[in-house]
Amino acid sequence: MKIPAFGGSRQKKPKSSQQKSKFRIQPLARWHPGIRQLFGWIVTASSVLLCLLLLPTRFPGMELLGIGPNWLLIWVVAWSVKRTVFAGALAGIVLGLLQDSMTSPSPTHAISLGIVGALTGLLQKQRFIEEDFISIAVIVFVLAVLAETVFGLQLTLLGNERKVTDIWTYYQRVALASAILSSLWAPVVYYPLNLWWQRMKLLEQS
Repeated sequence: MKIPAFGGSRQKKPKSSQQKSKFRIQPLARWHPGIRQLFGWIVTASSVLLCLLLLPTRFPGMELLGIGPNWLLIWVVAWSVKRTVFAGALAGIVLGLLQDSMTSPSPTHAISLGIVGALTGLLQKQRFIEEDFISIAVIVFVLAVLAETVFGLQLTLLGNERKVTDIWTYYQRVALASAILSSLWAPVVYYPLNLWWQRMKLLEQS
């Protein structure tokens, strides 16, 4: 003797599994190249926006002498490691102008970040660095000091009201604090972005 209720429940199971399969997201390799490229640029732009939002934010453990990590500098280094000198410099200038829009256009951050991007691309082109966490942390430390030095030099050349000695005394502390924090937090930005860009590059070549 058959029970209709049991038979009906068995017939509904395949339908539910078929409905679930319709809503599965296709792997990136099966996406249309144009859509995949657009999605890649959206992820990259979103990472820049996140770094911009993190600049004025001070979380516990992310502050030293009132200074936080230079997230945009870390992003520029991560971007420029596997790209040309021109691409690194251009990215640094664009991100510097974005930072100026949040702070002040004079002095500008575009010069310092442009130099950072160009030097990172040059170092990678000459094979002076390797792509591991220690190398990235070291290069971020050095370039953070350089970026703050360039910014302090701009203040001096613009004839700021403060004395030159006061400017350089202040920026020595800023450069050291920014360099330490930026180098410590560099892998947090570099690792996921590097994996994403590598995956997108492999998909483009396939």
